[in-house]
Amino acid sequence: MTKITWICKPFSNLTPNELYYSLRLRSEVFVVEQNCVFLDMDNKDQVAHHLLGYVEDDLVAYTRLLGPDTAYKLMSIGRVVTSPKHRGTGAGRAVMEESIKCCYELFGNEDIKIGAQLYARKFYESLGFKQSGDIYLEDDIEHIEMIKEFKYQSFSC
Repeated sequence: MTKITWICKPFSNLTPNELYYSLRLRSEVFVVEQNCVFLDMDNKDQVAHHLLGYVEDDLVAYTRLLGPDTAYKLMSIGRVVTSPKHRGTGAGRAVMEESIKCCYELFGNEDIKIGAQLYARKFYESLGFKQSGDIYLEDDIEHIEMIKEFKYQSFSC
């Protein structure tokens, strides 16, 4: 996999280009590719941290990180997206691993909750998430809520 450069910053620190390219990628995948008409900009972007992954000048992966009591009682990762032209390169796993790390750094060592598209359940399970609710429809796509429990690890010499 090509080296991805990660940028994580609050909404107020995004440059106009970073904001534009992240919203463009979200629209490209969620609205056009998934043929899903919905209001992507839901007033949570302004209180979120945004994780952008670049290969050179190309935005290849993105997530939105929300603190506790924003989308859920727990901190959460949402709007997980990889560029169609970079799929199969490991960018999806890389963006989730970086998102988990950033959540712990930003919001503390607590559990993380996501609303995942059902077809991606095994992918999220491979990252330590477990289904925590029933299947539900969101914008005519089956979703499930999943939680990654924080596990303290102690290392000794």
